[in-house]
Amino acid sequence: MSVLAPHDPDWARQARAEADRWHAQLGSALIAVHHIGSTSIPGIAAKPILDLLPLFLDLDTMERAKPAIVALGYEWLGAYGLPGRRYCRRDDPETGRRLVQAHAYVTDDPEATRHLAFRDYLRADPVRAAAYEAEKRRCAQAHPEDIGAYGACKSPWIKTAEAHALKEYT
Repeated sequence: MSVLAPHDPDWARQARAEADRWHAQLGSALIAVHHIGSTSIPGIAAKPILDLLPLFLDLDTMERAKPAIVALGYEWLGAYGLPGRRYCRRDDPETGRRLVQAHAYVTDDPEATRHLAFRDYLRADPVRAAAYEAEKRRCAQAHPEDIGAYGACKSPWIKTAEAHALKEYT
C-alpha cells in the first residue's frame, strides 16, 4: 500500500539512532551509515519507513557482517535483485510494520553515489523537494493498493532528477 505520512522531523533522529546501533555493533567494519530516501528530505511526505545506506570497504567485509546485522534484528535478503547491494529490513516484531530498510553497498559503488546525490539534490532545493512530493502524491493516488505500480509511476521523475543530481554531485 502506498501510504504517505506527513514529514516527521523525528525521522532524522531515529535514523541517527539506528546508525549508532549499526556502528556500535559493527565497529570498524562499517565506513558510514547515511540516511537516504524520502524520510531524509526535510518537509516532504513519505512512507514512514527509514531508508539507510550502510557503506563497507569491500564486499567480503560486508558479507562477514551478516551475523552482526541479523543480531540487530534485521532480515538479510542478500542482493535482492540488485548486484552489489545487500538488502536488509527490520520490522516491528509486535505489529509486523516495516521500520527500516538498509541498502548496504561498498563505499565506491555507483549505486551508493546515486542514492547520496539524489538525496542531496532534493535537500538543496525545497522547490525541487516539493515537486518530488507532488509526484509521489500523484502516484500514490493513482495506485493506492499497488506498491509496484506506485514505484513504476514515480520512476521517470526520479530518473530525470537523478541524472541532474549526478551532474551536480560529481
